Amino acid sequence: MPEPKNNNHNNQNQRAELHRSIWNIANDLRGAVDGWDFKQYVLGMLFYRYISENLSEHINANQHKAGQPNFNYAKQTDEYAEAARQSMVDTKGFFILPSELFENVRYTAPHDLDLNMTLARVFKNIEASSLGAQSERNFKGLFDDIDVNSNKLGSSVADRNKRLVSLMNGVGDMNLGVYKENEIDAFGDAYEFLMTMYASNAGKSGGEFFTPQYVSELLTKLTLVNKSEVNKVYDPACGSGSLLLNFAKVLGKENVRLGFFGQEINLTTYNLCRINMFLHDIPYGQFKIGLGNTLTEPLWEDNEPFEAIVSNPPYSIKWEGDANGLLINDPRFSPAGVLAPKSKADMAFIMHCLSWLATSGTAAIVCFPGIMYRGGAEQKIRKYLVDNNFVDCVIQLPANLFFGTSIATCIMVLKKSKHDNHTLFIDASEMFVKVTNQNNLSPEHIQQVLDLFTDRANVAHKSRLVANEEIAEQNYNLSVSSYVEKEDKREVVDIKKLNAEIVRISARVNQLRGEIDEIIAEIAPESSDGDER
Repeated sequence: MPEPKNNNHNNQNQRAELHRSIWNIANDLRGAVDGWDFKQYVLGMLFYRYISENLSEHINANQHKAGQPNFNYAKQTDEYAEAARQSMVDTKGFFILPSELFENVRYTAPHDLDLNMTLARVFKNIEASSLGAQSERNFKGLFDDIDVNSNKLGSSVADRNKRLVSLMNGVGDMNLGVYKENEIDAFGDAYEFLMTMYASNAGKSGGEFFTPQYVSELLTKLTLVNKSEVNKVYDPACGSGSLLLNFAKVLGKENVRLGFFGQEINLTTYNLCRINMFLHDIPYGQFKIGLGNTLTEPLWEDNEPFEAIVSNPPYSIKWEGDANGLLINDPRFSPAGVLAPKSKADMAFIMHCLSWLATSGTAAIVCFPGIMYRGGAEQKIRKYLVDNNFVDCVIQLPANLFFGTSIATCIMVLKKSKHDNHTLFIDASEMFVKVTNQNNLSPEHIQQVLDLFTDRANVAHKSRLVANEEIAEQNYNLSVSSYVEKEDKREVVDIKKLNAEIVRISARVNQLRGEIDEIIAEIAPESSDGDER
């Protein structure tokens, strides 16, 4: 498996400069929009800059090869550019007229009294350029969250335009370089930094939590053991798409042969996921991200099975369950003979992932710990999973890894083609480094978990390979703590030495008491019946 490139000192300097630029924009807009809204405005404007530069560079490169070394698409007239529209839509999935490129709109922005209307028109035109094309689904509604007429930007048009100018200048001044020559993934890194900045404000409702980069990396690598390529990757609750995009980082996007698939129920994060795909230079024909409820309205059944599935589904959310008479006959859920409880959909996501997993594939799913030991329907689903040998591994993660919650989560790894009738349990609860108020997994910790996962051996206090028959005897309890004994770190006490020390101390105490009594007797006045009062 190819490893991601190591960052050198120059990479770190570029990244630090990029982060400072984002903070400067935040300071300029402070008091106008809150964190979550601010992130949407910055991401939207960053995306606008990205696709403008992406298109210009593509057209310029073609013209330079054709013998026009000084050609600059941004300097052409709109009339001239129209001839390239269809070709660019077919190639890139969208088209932007020269006058509507980011750099040209930014140049005229300080003097444009109708800047808000100009931007609204440009965003509409970019989306409209893909109408009727194969890329239409991936561009439709991408700018819906960037309301350039919102009162959050200012109470008057002049105030709103002033902040829009500031926003465009801030994004325009970011040191992103030529995107294909960047030593860092500047656009993608800016996105991830913004997600991290405002994770405490984003996605905590309904049991959703932003997945930290190090957890994403672990999930990805668990599914890629002994693989240098996969057919397709899938996330049924994809959020911003960070889990899917880790395959492009770890494996290389060209080694995900048939593309990236995901579904998201939240409109805002659905839009951000599609933007994130473009920010990471995933071609529009190589990803399919859909909007809707995965459990009741799955979108990609015609594209399954998937060789790699990763997900951090929302914890213990409500779903229709047995209130919907059709679900018990759904081929995703029916094999277990029971549906996940209406108040806790966790096991429904697991059954969905298992159903769409390829025979040669691996699924790695972040789980709320309660599903590993609770009774009722969840126990019956665990019985189905264990009896059919689908659970490959359960990993206990440290507490306080996720923004906004201190829950110590688990990872369940599913496979359909195992070589033994055992389940591996790994205790990684002590594998973390403290960073401010959060716990992080270091690269060394990730590698430790992967080594335990691949070795599939018994290691004291770390891992244990358990026969499925033993799990059945434990009422199908899949909690790691039931099988991997915690190391007793208490100091071992030598009883004989302790007793000897007690005897020594007691003798010394008695000696001191005697000496004190003698001193008191010497200094105390003699008592007498004739003492005067």
